[in-house]
Amino acid sequence: MAEKKTPMRMCVACREMKSKKELIRIVRTPENEIKADLTGKASGRGAYICRSVQCLEKAKKIRALERALDKKIDEEVFLRLQKEICGE
Repeated sequence: MAEKKTPMRMCVACREMKSKKELIRIVRTPENEIKADLTGKASGRGAYICRSVQCLEKAKKIRALERALDKKIDEEVFLRLQKEICGE
């Protein structure tokens, strides 16, 4: 029996290819809300980022999430994403 392939995705900040389970999907919903999609199945435009605050800060600095999601992201959204990534 053939081995099942593990889906690989790229972090928008550090540009490393990692397995989909190692990354967090950030999604822009059809209602234009930006949130962390912990299930990986929410509808909308998505971008993947590592589970680290460093990658989130880098993505904020280089505006990688804004480009990937095609939407301006406010400071409070980054703070909420940081809390969701850290698991607070």
